[in-house]
Amino acid sequence: MATVSLRLGDLVWGKLGRYPPWPGKIVNPPKDLKKPRGKKCFFVKFFGTEDHAWIKVEQLKPYHPHKEEMIKINKGKRFQQAVDAVEEFLKKAKSKDQDLTIPESSTVKGMVAGTMAGFKWQPSVSEPVKDGDPHFHHFLLSQTEKPAVCYQAITKKLKVCEEETGSTSIQAADSTAVNGSITPTDKKIGFLGLGLMGSGIVSNLLKMGHTVTVWNRTAEKEGARLGRTPAEVVSTCDITFACVSDPKAAKDLVLGPSGVLQGIRPGKCYVDMSTVDADTVTELAQVIVSRGGRFLEAPVSGNQQLSNDGMLVILAAGDRGLYEDCSSCFQAMGKTSFFLGEVGNAAKMMLIVNMVQGSFMATIAEGLTLAQVTGQSQQTLLDILNQGQLASIFLDQKCQNILQGNFKPDFYLKYIQKDLRLAIALGDSVNHPTPMAAAANEVYKRAKALDQSDNDMSAVYRAYIH
Repeated sequence: MATVSLRLGDLVWGKLGRYPPWPGKIVNPPKDLKKPRGKKCFFVKFFGTEDHAWIKVEQLKPYHPHKEEMIKINKGKRFQQAVDAVEEFLKKAKSKDQDLTIPESSTVKGMVAGTMAGFKWQPSVSEPVKDGDPHFHHFLLSQTEKPAVCYQAITKKLKVCEEETGSTSIQAADSTAVNGSITPTDKKIGFLGLGLMGSGIVSNLLKMGHTVTVWNRTAEKEGARLGRTPAEVVSTCDITFACVSDPKAAKDLVLGPSGVLQGIRPGKCYVDMSTVDADTVTELAQVIVSRGGRFLEAPVSGNQQLSNDGMLVILAAGDRGLYEDCSSCFQAMGKTSFFLGEVGNAAKMMLIVNMVQGSFMATIAEGLTLAQVTGQSQQTLLDILNQGQLASIFLDQKCQNILQGNFKPDFYLKYIQKDLRLAIALGDSVNHPTPMAAAANEVYKRAKALDQSDNDMSAVYRAYIH
């Protein structure tokens, strides 16, 4: 965004990092919140959320001159709600013939880190509290030095109560659902697996008022005590979700000792959110249903950041009634969901999506390394791509990872290689050629041989420079 002349009270579009511009208003920061050092910035209150942030002046545009432009390039329910909030604010301000002012915060609940600070503000009596947007919660969380949401971080903000089964049932101590648009289901929710994706999903379920019982294979990740099992979670919950790494883990979770199947009885519901092959979910569905249970597959498209932000895309198939029963949960964890019919369809679609993503990532890395060896600027290549038809959050994020040498996992390289392998097998099963995926798969295998498995998928770049 170009530098503009702005002042207190102006309505603006504010952009932070790789996220799209969002409507807000320049307001005075609270007295106890210091202005960051360095480049000139303004304190902005975002519409449609309860979030505030310091935004650099070059990342701001006046609201009215750029309204049509922003509406064309940005879509989504939350974005439209934010724009509607601006228009409603303008309408009320005009009718009252007052300056465009927004109540400022009197209490700081956020955090200050680097060049970013955020806080929750207490609205006036006449202004209702608006539902916080997880998309913007990330703006505050992403500036900290701490790792992404984990079970320990979650439990510090929640009240934890022990149930008779020994499982840990956790419920948000200060749920946003009371004032938000999501009415949480009254069903008891279980969740198995608190990895990169699961932790963010559980956090958002809790934020929206769901009561969740959790279990994780690795005890140190979630402070699990001995005796807690998947079977116990399933037996005490109405709907149990699971998100694990691969087909073997998904099968072990259900069929292993003290596994899910031992807790299934008529009416119990199981939702597998793992990215696996169609044969695996079909087998799991059959054994769950054979015990009188209900089954839904619901793999998710996204990464750790989108999981934390509640912006995943959910692909579901199987029991349509169970899909409907999961409505409030899916709203909490994702921006949209698709129902794709019979069991196996979601697994196939998810593998195709990840096949495209993984192949694209390998191509990005190939382009950046070719630029380097031919004496071209990698940063200039990224700038050019960001101005063209390939521009996307994914492209920018992964290129920045490579340019900065930061391969902290957001989507494990070993898992995208697993998905490519399964997608190739899917193609083989119907005699359909997958030459691009096969070539990309070989590059990821090379990266794994270079000990990049537990790094982000963007670390495939290192396969081209060794």
